[in-house]
Amino acid sequence: MENAYVQIGTAMFRTGILGYGGGPSIVPLIRYEAVTRFKWMKDEEFMEVLAIANTLPGPIATKLAGYLGYRLKGSWGALVGVLAHILPTCVAMVGLYSFITFFSTSHVIKGMIAAVVPIVAVMLGVMAYEFGEKAIKGLGWPAGVTFFIIAFLLLQPLAVHPAIVIFMFLLYGAFHHKLKDKWTKSKKPLGKGEGV
Repeated sequence: MENAYVQIGTAMFRTGILGYGGGPSIVPLIRYEAVTRFKWMKDEEFMEVLAIANTLPGPIATKLAGYLGYRLKGSWGALVGVLAHILPTCVAMVGLYSFITFFSTSHVIKGMIAAVVPIVAVMLGVMAYEFGEKAIKGLGWPAGVTFFIIAFLLLQPLAVHPAIVIFMFLLYGAFHHKLKDKWTKSKKPLGKGEGV
């Protein structure tokens, strides 16, 4: 079996090198490494970690790299995860900045950058669909669609900060099953001998 430090190092190195466009575009890559490739956790746990990480300050990808490293090997694992994620990117940025500065007027470079945008959009769309599918299974269609509409209205027309919206839904999620059980019991038909 591969060493845990090697696993976290190679996984976070890949996400750091291949993740283009900031934290949101890297999250699907980190999810693939943690859930699919190395099976460090189930998809449901990754969604919970992602939700909590979104409420904390700082870059989401670095927080996830640190958490995964810590989960595998404690503090040293967290250090390996974060360094493996950011160092290659820092070196690449210095090199690419020099390259782009030199060729800043090139249409080829502009085209290369523009070509990556749809890939990031598709990756985020697939992840959002899969998370939405799991939410519908857990909450049911009416609640899932209702929460989607509420989240959309809060984030877009009302421009509420995403951390506040996530916190609100986390708070509701903590009581969801109790509320659902209470609602089910109140709607349950009375049996023989029950009632007045």
